[in-house]
Amino acid sequence: MVLASGYHPHRSVLGIIWTAVTAVVMFALAAGKARTGRALGNPVLRTEGRVTLIDGILATAVLLGLVLNARLGWWWADPAAGYVLVCYAAREVREILG
Repeated sequence: MVLASGYHPHRSVLGIIWTAVTAVVMFALAAGKARTGRALGNPVLRTEGRVTLIDGILATAVLLGLVLNARLGWWWADPAAGYVLVCYAAREVREILG
């Protein structure tokens, strides 16, 4: 709907910084969980590491949309990144309910 209406989101340096930090932290947590899960032989913790890796990838998608909007004026990149999250969430729901 946002893309169809042509709404232009505002640029936010703080939002870009926050999202970049979030992505870095998620990737670091994912690596730590995976490493600890392997060391302990804990499959649940290894799986949690993969889930946290997906969180990092999704944060990176949002970051890309924010940066493209701020740097190149691609107003549609920010809402498009949101649609990536919606598609991923819909896929997860289908798997859970499927």
